[in-house]
Amino acid sequence: MLAVHFDSPGEAENLYIKEVARPEPSEGEVLIKVHASALNRADLLQRRGFYLPPPGASEILGLEAAGVVVSEGADWSVGDRVMALLSGGGNAEYVTVPEDQLMAIPNQMTFIQAAAIPEAWLTAYQLLHFVAEVKNGETVLIHAGGSGVGTAAIQLCRLAGAVPVVTAGSADKLKKSMELGAAAGFNYKEEDFSSCLLTFTKGHGADIILDCVGASMWEQNVKCLSMDGRWVLYGTMGGVEVHGDILRQLLFKRGQLLTSLLRSRSPEYKSKLVKTFDENVLPYFSSDSRTPLHPVIDSIYKMDEIVSAHKHMEGNKNLGKIIINLDSED
Repeated sequence: MLAVHFDSPGEAENLYIKEVARPEPSEGEVLIKVHASALNRADLLQRRGFYLPPPGASEILGLEAAGVVVSEGADWSVGDRVMALLSGGGNAEYVTVPEDQLMAIPNQMTFIQAAAIPEAWLTAYQLLHFVAEVKNGETVLIHAGGSGVGTAAIQLCRLAGAVPVVTAGSADKLKKSMELGAAAGFNYKEEDFSSCLLTFTKGHGADIILDCVGASMWEQNVKCLSMDGRWVLYGTMGGVEVHGDILRQLLFKRGQLLTSLLRSRSPEYKSKLVKTFDENVLPYFSSDSRTPLHPVIDSIYKMDEIVSAHKHMEGNKNLGKIIINLDSED
């Protein structure tokens, strides 16, 4: 089969398409013919040598995929249309998946749309519900509101009865965030988002902060965190070195600093997450739902355009998900 490959860590130009052996499913797994995959920040980090796959996971890039089951399983039949959360291997023509990390693709949804769901939406869902334990009426500050996780988190906040507020670096991303349901949005390049948020909440602050940025925003995050607020760190795009009295300020607010990564979670955790999401959220991806949800797709690249796809994300140009289309006829 064909797969995205690189011989040594480095720039996007190191990527190329290579013929590799098709994986064989182990007990409890099925083999999927991939029709579409997607790009995530973790793929960029892995390509650069900064984020190794978990033990036993495929070294091929790609943390989500949508396709068709081609090997019979206990709970899935050949021909079933599915989307999958992966620890790796999605940027290839075939991938093996534990059966309990699969979800059926809703009838009206395309493979392209489905590929935009597993990693971003499951990440956002677990950050809000498993980690932060969001409650009705709480204010949630979402950094990178135009990202795949950000656009999902906005919609999931509304579904949970919370109030999403976002930061983003462009007017287009802020506009899209508002269309998706954000109650307010602030351009972190042009204004002090902490002061803006405190004004918006009449001094209360953010009950939850979903932070994929890290060091460069820590002072503003602490400033606008509410008393007893939960600050959830799940990425470090803005650096990892913090200098200053962060601990004193956090202690004063009785704030909780929580961290989370999804890829390295146990199979049992992922199985529970997928099952909970499947039951509580997936039904809302329906055109006749009273609270419809939908993935936001920025752009679609063929697998042999993977270098351009990586450069597009590295330039922080995407609004929503970047999809890798493996269907040669499309």
